[in-house]
Amino acid sequence: MVDVATQWTETFAVPNKAQRWVFEALQRKLVAFPFPIRGIDSDNGSGFINNHLLRFRIAQEITFTRSRPNRRNDSCHVEQKNWAVVRRTVGYLRYDRPEQVEALNQLYDRLRSYIFQPVQKLIRKERNCAKVRKIYDTPKTLYQRVLASPDSSEEQKASLSKMYATLNPAALRRGISKLQQYLMIWHSKPVVHPHRQARRYLRMSTFFYEVTDQLSDTFFNEATG
Repeated sequence: MVDVATQWTETFAVPNKAQRWVFEALQRKLVAFPFPIRGIDSDNGSGFINNHLLRFRIAQEITFTRSRPNRRNDSCHVEQKNWAVVRRTVGYLRYDRPEQVEALNQLYDRLRSYIFQPVQKLIRKERNCAKVRKIYDTPKTLYQRVLASPDSSEEQKASLSKMYATLNPAALRRGISKLQQYLMIWHSKPVVHPHRQARRYLRMSTFFYEVTDQLSDTFFNEATG
């Protein structure tokens, strides 16, 4: 989840794209933003377009919009964070076991270190024939952007400043590295899925019975021949 105005980013891992998990993650992460959320813009996936989110939107009195079909760039603010935040941290490996999902969420909770990193925002584009020039604003950290935002109340800014004073970038970095090593252990040795293990056992059992039948027929023919 990415706030367009301040670029504040919240990430959460779910076992799959079922409505239940997406809605639970949405509820947990909306309260993590240091300012009130006035609207949600999502893609056209069934994880967002469902009755759970509709009832939640009505109860919370927030607007809801979705991207246009076959227009990937409508979600550009989220897509650019797939590399800057997610892929640079956990790579492209697949993590779908419950222990891995829990470790991912612990790692994402420690990504508060991005509060200390300056971020640029695109202001406008200037086209000169075939050349396009992008104009960016002055780099600022997420913490500075939230404090400068007129949409954040003084209480929210004071709460964010209090939380900011307790953060230790070195400790966050060590915690992230430890969880990254823990996740890599899962891919350093093969993990046999229970269903695959059952199919392998069935194939071995079938092969055993076929060999046994062949040996029995051979012994019977030799004894009676």
